[in-house]
Amino acid sequence: MIGIDRTHNEIQADLFCSIANTSESEQMAALTTTDLPGLKLLSKGKVRDVYATSSPDHLLFVATDRISAYDVILRNGVPGKGKILTELSLFWFEKLKHVIPTHFVTANIDEMPEEVRQYEEQLEGRTMLVKKATVIPLEAIVRGYITGSGWSEYKKSGTVHGIPLPAGLVESQKLPEPLFTPSTKAEQGQHDENISPEQAAALIGQKLCEKVSAAAIQLYKEAADYALTKGVILADTKFEFGLISTPSGDEVILIDELLTPDSSRYWPASSYAPGGSQPSFDKQYLRDWLVSNGFKKGLENGPEGHEGEGWVMTEDVVNGTKERYEEALALITSV
Repeated sequence: MIGIDRTHNEIQADLFCSIANTSESEQMAALTTTDLPGLKLLSKGKVRDVYATSSPDHLLFVATDRISAYDVILRNGVPGKGKILTELSLFWFEKLKHVIPTHFVTANIDEMPEEVRQYEEQLEGRTMLVKKATVIPLEAIVRGYITGSGWSEYKKSGTVHGIPLPAGLVESQKLPEPLFTPSTKAEQGQHDENISPEQAAALIGQKLCEKVSAAAIQLYKEAADYALTKGVILADTKFEFGLISTPSGDEVILIDELLTPDSSRYWPASSYAPGGSQPSFDKQYLRDWLVSNGFKKGLENGPEGHEGEGWVMTEDVVNGTKERYEEALALITSV
């Protein structure tokens, strides 16, 4: 486990509060598929299952324990991961609610439609009732540091998503200002594609793109500033936005998850050293494992000799990923 000026016992003490109501069997078994007979499944994403409800204005979002990397869903999941994602999202929705309205309605199952309540045991801690919105087809990525695909592009062309950057930057260096670096929002099984802000504006319209970009940058700045007070660097993150109808016209709102280790790069501030890759509390650990085991384009459906069988994490990788997610939750939500 990665430490940030805190002992293992201190981290575990904080974690106890968030998992105290989870039984031993639940901690051991990953929920990779939801089973809600009588509810209409609208979509099954990389992590979330989305159901219709008897309320025409609301949807049920269920965070499973599935995990993906490089747009590939691993065959096995990470026990309790969906609950961690939900708890972190709820924390950030509350923390940043002054920036922009969100789709969040309630996480209290007793306040949800009657047909949902019968599945409380399965859903507790991993579900949200949300406003139905028209999804804006854009991944609103904000980068405060140069890493990942941004670093790969910079080494080749001196740009990130087509945006020219100063010469001489090193891997993981903090950027002069956070950058709005969007990507397309791919369908299930397809790959997101990095695009320039100009391409994003052509895709969704200049005015809407400006609203999304401004909101994403402000959300990132406030979240990054707060995370740093907890000893955590928010290197980059992905936001998603939607539109809801109001008497005064369409309103942009924040949707999906928010600032989780699935959608963000979190680094320990105490060990930050620009000039190379950083230890992290996110999916980079899983990505590194995949690459070290031969993952590359063309092998999305399984390793060589096992094509079509998918990728299965080892127990060590499952546990290592779970520990990193738990530590991120404990640090960021600590009082």
